[in-house]
Amino acid sequence: MENNIKTVENNKGKNRIKNLISIIILLVGLLIGSFCIDFIQLFKGGGFSQKNLNKTDVFEVGEKTWVAFSEPIVDVKVITDDECESCDASDILVWSRRVMPTLSAKELSFDSEEGKEIIEENNIKFLPTFIFSKSVKETDFYTQAQALFTEREGSLFMHYEKLGVEPGRYLDAPEIKEDDAVFGNKDSEVKVVVFSDFQCSHCQSFYKSFREVMKEFEDQAFFNLKQLSLEINPRSEGAALASFCALEQEKFWEYADKLYSDQVRWVNSATNQVFKNYASSLKLDVNQFSSCLDEKKYQDKIDESIEEAISFNIMGTPATFVNANFQTGAVGYDELKKAIEAELEK
Repeated sequence: MENNIKTVENNKGKNRIKNLISIIILLVGLLIGSFCIDFIQLFKGGGFSQKNLNKTDVFEVGEKTWVAFSEPIVDVKVITDDECESCDASDILVWSRRVMPTLSAKELSFDSEEGKEIIEENNIKFLPTFIFSKSVKETDFYTQAQALFTEREGSLFMHYEKLGVEPGRYLDAPEIKEDDAVFGNKDSEVKVVVFSDFQCSHCQSFYKSFREVMKEFEDQAFFNLKQLSLEINPRSEGAALASFCALEQEKFWEYADKLYSDQVRWVNSATNQVFKNYASSLKLDVNQFSSCLDEKKYQDKIDESIEEAISFNIMGTPATFVNANFQTGAVGYDELKKAIEAELEK
């Protein structure tokens, strides 16, 4: 029995020695391997080991100079259209790399399988669109320009329009809803949607051309006027609410005509009484109108238009869509007419 115990202990001792020798051989091998890698790379000039990389911030390999940054790699997917010249993202990427030098960009065509999937998942409305990885949050640029980004489902979208960059093209047009202010042939394939602000002087000028075109193409196109009340125009929201109260009584366009033609008067009025006076002059039910206006019954419609405008990258008024073709500013009668005719010919 005693001999058996000694035999077992001897075997355990031998195993420990074998394991120890194996570990020592492994460690020596790793050390020699690391040294050889450093030596070979140094001799050939073909690269740097991790140890050498930790010693420098700048080094050259071949015809390239490599610079070390403390920020992580920032991946960005650019959804674009190669056939759309105004969708070219090259200039934007050059600028982006200046403020985020670790940027790694991947361009995707909007009609590729991956591009289609991303567009559908993120409800993308225009091109080019830039979708950043979460690592952008760890950059110095993000800490200084966080207001330029919107986070959705783990990805960050950068609003380049806030830097004065306009979309190259739109993939779709704003939706026309049943309770919107509309005019014309609702069955037409040509939809004309305008974001406007009753207090905007450029909108006042544009509205005259818009109304002329509406009447000319009444049977051929479907028109929609959306209210985008800008913060810089304090009386705009009250006018927009009043217009929806007039729409409730089927007098939206007559009321809009009044608001634009008499813009100077109500803009300088401190109360909403002037809006109620317009309702009376148009023979609306003043009690119903007043209650609607005082209760801000259609505030949700105003807020909805603002959210929709943001989703389409609209930052100013007037902004016009003829189907998915976008025109900004107070375009004239001839230009608007030409755009509608072009869509009718398709």
